[in-house]
Amino acid sequence: MSLPLDPLAAEHGRVAASVARARSTAHRRTLAVVAGAGLVAFAAATAGLLLGAAGLTLADVVAGLTGQGDATTNLVLYRLRLPRIVAALVAGVGLGLGGALFQSTLRNPLASPDLLGVTGGASLAAVAAILLGGLSGPVVSLAAFGGALAVAALVWGLAWRSGLTGIRFVLVGIGMASVVSGLLGWLITRAELREASAALVWMVGGIANVPWPELGVAAAALAVLGLCTALLAPRMPLLALDDDTARGLGLRVTRARGAAILVGVGLVAVATAIAGPVAFVALVAAPVARALVGRGSAALAASALVGAAIVLVADLVAQHALAGVAVPVGIVTGLIGAPYLLWLIARGDRKGIDG
Repeated sequence: MSLPLDPLAAEHGRVAASVARARSTAHRRTLAVVAGAGLVAFAAATAGLLLGAAGLTLADVVAGLTGQGDATTNLVLYRLRLPRIVAALVAGVGLGLGGALFQSTLRNPLASPDLLGVTGGASLAAVAAILLGGLSGPVVSLAAFGGALAVAALVWGLAWRSGLTGIRFVLVGIGMASVVSGLLGWLITRAELREASAALVWMVGGIANVPWPELGVAAAALAVLGLCTALLAPRMPLLALDDDTARGLGLRVTRARGAAILVGVGLVAVATAIAGPVAFVALVAAPVARALVGRGSAALAASALVGAAIVLVADLVAQHALAGVAVPVGIVTGLIGAPYLLWLIARGDRKGIDG
């Protein structure tokens, strides 16, 4: 004769089965979003290789990429189009992933490197290197990298009060962004016209004419930071909780939050050193990815690919869709991101923004 099941054990079994189904559904949805964003990025990259005055066909591109192209095809691909696409990928992944880390860690949708002065610090350092130091080339990119880290460190120091909280970090960052913007404007007003035009890309962001050696260094740095992000990923759901709950679950909150912000700053610094301050990608990519994946997820991989897709598509628009006049990609992303920011602020006024 069989013994009756323990009602409590049966209930536990049903809960466990429900949790397993929810996790499986979330996993499938994440994979679908990652695959979809990857396909959009691939399609935009392919279009970037095909479109242009040189008029390459798909067969020409395949021949060039497989080492069988003629001199003209190789020149167009490897000197003009492919570096631009790789730069867009590096910038998009870095900004998308960095923005996701900032917003998830600080639990605030306004916690974007654009608004907290990090990308502005990179711009300020790069423009100062050009206008005050007379520098050019990779040294300017290195200065931009250092500027982003310096401003992030300053915001961190000013926001620290026996720990680091999201709302304080955001408020200090917004104030620092205003200071950086003022200093950048002062530098531009005292520059000559030729110098100001050279500094333009570091004010609005652009991915043209990035040399292969810089792209290689940036891609390697991005790979290392991506690995660090993967190591941090298991802690991100706990950081999304309030600090007391996270500590109760065994998380060292200050250490984990500091590590996540440090990696996020590194990602944004790498992207900005390559492409300048491409506006609003870090702000927009993560919320779009989280909305597609579902609530309660940091959506790190999806944010990285959504960021790459945004920059690649925006660069296509910048090159080919604005009345035949090519503009820096940062102008297009700014046109996309500014309405989103206004909507986010209006939504926050109605519902309140969690800090």
